[in-house]
Amino acid sequence: MKAINNRLFALLAVVAVALAFVTDAAAQSRYDRVHFNIGWQMNSPFSGGFADKLSGWGMAFEGDYDLTERWSAGAFFNFHTNHKYVGRQTLPVGGTGALTTDQQRSYFQLPFGVAGNYVVWDNAHFRPYVGVKAGAMYAKATTYYGTGGVYDKSWGFYVSPEVGAAIYPAAGKRFGFRITGYYSYATNETATLTSPIDGQSNAGFRVGVIF
Repeated sequence: MKAINNRLFALLAVVAVALAFVTDAAAQSRYDRVHFNIGWQMNSPFSGGFADKLSGWGMAFEGDYDLTERWSAGAFFNFHTNHKYVGRQTLPVGGTGALTTDQQRSYFQLPFGVAGNYVVWDNAHFRPYVGVKAGAMYAKATTYYGTGGVYDKSWGFYVSPEVGAAIYPAAGKRFGFRITGYYSYATNETATLTSPIDGQSNAGFRVGVIF
């Protein structure tokens, strides 16, 4: 009986060690599938003309999980502010009055939601991809003039196709760099001092790190 118990104990010990290695490998595998991206972005609105100057006042954040070697899914949010100065002019106010002033315009965008990417070429150091982001966007349009100002906030649906590449200096795909070009459209309707913004389109690019 003692010999049987010793063999059973030894067998259980081997199984426990094997399960520990399998569990650790699975956890490591799951960890290797998770990636975070932080990037700086340049953005240029090109619909409406309210604040359409190219701006680098933006950041982007994304977390992805590799479903397969080529497909990944995750979540994102980013924010951006564009500015535009308009020289002194006379604007009609309320149908009977007028306001003569210059304007400093500011348009803030904060989209967030889900993201999906497909790797076009699977390489240890260079992985070009196409992707799409979709979700909601919060926007705020502000016009400063004289000692006052007016603003309006809105919510809308957001969608953004993009193309880019992940670059890994060393094989292993834990740390690297990411470059992205994107187009985005949001359905936000925002009132301004002069004319309303009915939908907002943007184009730009991002440069960031992957870890």
